[in-house]
Amino acid sequence: MTDAVYPSLKGKAVLITGGGSGIGEAIVRGFAGQGSKVGFLDIADEPSEQLAADLAADGHTVRFRHCDLTEIHALHQAISTLEEELGPFSVLINNAAHDQRHTLDEVTSDYWDERFAVNLKHQFFAAQALIHGMRGLGGGAIVNMGSISWMVGQAGMVCYTTAKSAVQGLTRSLARELGPDNIRVNSIAPGWIMTERQRTLWLTPEGEEQLMEDQCLKRKLYPDDIARVALFLASDEAGGLTNQTIVVDGGWI
Repeated sequence: MTDAVYPSLKGKAVLITGGGSGIGEAIVRGFAGQGSKVGFLDIADEPSEQLAADLAADGHTVRFRHCDLTEIHALHQAISTLEEELGPFSVLINNAAHDQRHTLDEVTSDYWDERFAVNLKHQFFAAQALIHGMRGLGGGAIVNMGSISWMVGQAGMVCYTTAKSAVQGLTRSLARELGPDNIRVNSIAPGWIMTERQRTLWLTPEGEEQLMEDQCLKRKLYPDDIARVALFLASDEAGGLTNQTIVVDGGWI
């Protein structure tokens, strides 16, 4: 992608969850391109290891650690390992999520808890693990990944949309609590982003036609569209911006 250069990101340690593919991969590549020291977590080993190897071969400082983010102890262990290698993190991108479809009748109490663990719970605990290091650095930036799915009232995945609506509340609460420490907290609410998963599983000619009717912009959006916003929010150029949700949906809502 052709991007702005943010000198403030050069040399900073950045943690990205769900960085092995899709939007997360674009964010990893974006920060690596800025000269950041990038650590990322993912449960999918093969694409993640390949991404880290490719970027390292290009001279970037990138480390991958396998992690099931629903296991909070494992999450904290992985973060601790990466901190030992890269130093304290001044940027956290809470990207990991999974938009598994489900009907109302399929939802059990255990399934509800598992979907919230996948899509929301780890965002809080990743932030909790990093804020002490950010305080020691004199500040930092946290970017939580939400979704417009709940804003448009999307059906077929009520656990996902409910969890994603809570990201906005989490963002605003953390921003208020951490502002005195010069830690900025914002969120991004993507629209329908054309990752490989979305194109393979959900995109149909009919769906694309409807999307072009709904969006103000008459083009599909891709992971780089989200990565560019994440880079800006993490940079000093967004130094006065916190407690906000940036909607990146081509003007859908």
